[in-house]
Amino acid sequence: MSLLGRDLALDLGGASTRIYARGKGIVLDEPSAVMLDDRTGKVIAYGADAADGETCRPVSGGLPADGELTWRMVRHFLSKVHRRPFARPRLVMALPDSSTPIERTALSDVAFEADARRIVLVPHSLAAALGAGLPVDDVAGNMVIDIGRDSARIAVLSSGAAVSTTAVPGGGEAVDRAIVRLVEHEHGLLLDEHEAESAKRHIGAEWKPTHRHVTVHARDSDTGHEREVRLPVQQIYEATRQPVEAIVRAAMETVERCPAELAADLGGRGAVLIGGGALLRGLARRLRASLRMPVRRAERPLECVALGLGRFVDDLGLIARLRSGLSWAVPDR
Repeated sequence: MSLLGRDLALDLGGASTRIYARGKGIVLDEPSAVMLDDRTGKVIAYGADAADGETCRPVSGGLPADGELTWRMVRHFLSKVHRRPFARPRLVMALPDSSTPIERTALSDVAFEADARRIVLVPHSLAAALGAGLPVDDVAGNMVIDIGRDSARIAVLSSGAAVSTTAVPGGGEAVDRAIVRLVEHEHGLLLDEHEAESAKRHIGAEWKPTHRHVTVHARDSDTGHEREVRLPVQQIYEATRQPVEAIVRAAMETVERCPAELAADLGGRGAVLIGGGALLRGLARRLRASLRMPVRRAERPLECVALGLGRFVDDLGLIARLRSGLSWAVPDR
């Protein structure tokens, strides 16, 4: 396959979709959201235009949860960046490492229905590691922990391939839900997703904060009025302990399944944290203590997968060097 012309990389995430164009970088970054008309059920908005209303999220774990809405959304996004008449773009996309042949076909079908001409499916862990700047073609082990909206994916890579991978459902969304439940249980109020996300990002990096608070705005379900609530940071830590510990345990299990020599490499090299969950303060500290290795946040954690996919668009030689790790879709349609 020759990636010539207007070739694109598409990072289809549960929270956001990003498109990378050869020679231009990331040219689109919008929520993976679709707004439907309550009465007719027809699509009335996509992406950023749908973010302020009642929306559905058609993507889960990097795969289409609703195939039709996903391809319609992808086609809308592609039309915004690929305006060449009669030219169908060629796409590089991330395929979850644990995906089945059926899921691979579903992802390919979405791209073809959205008017792609040919597709290269790259293992998600490889794209994430490349975007984080890791030397993935090294024999030594490298570890990437990607905490997305609806799942956390952990992988150890060596020689351009994933050696050990683990996926945990929930991801950052599970942490948000724990905060929502906390407000409902303690105050009898309804907290929306954006407020929960804001609270999560501002709880701070201390291990055991005892006197600090985070202010959120919740709604009284009886009156509909908004109320301001001060949440002790320590209380948020306790409420979110379970989903965070699930990620920590999954990371530990991923390392335990590695060959001894790769586990030894990680002791010095450590792990890189990416995805929206990487912005959760204190998480890297928890992971460092449990894994007993360095854990750092990537420079551009939200964009790592898109940047990694973009490497395949910009560097034709990379395709040849890492060909064994790529999954080739069916011929042009």
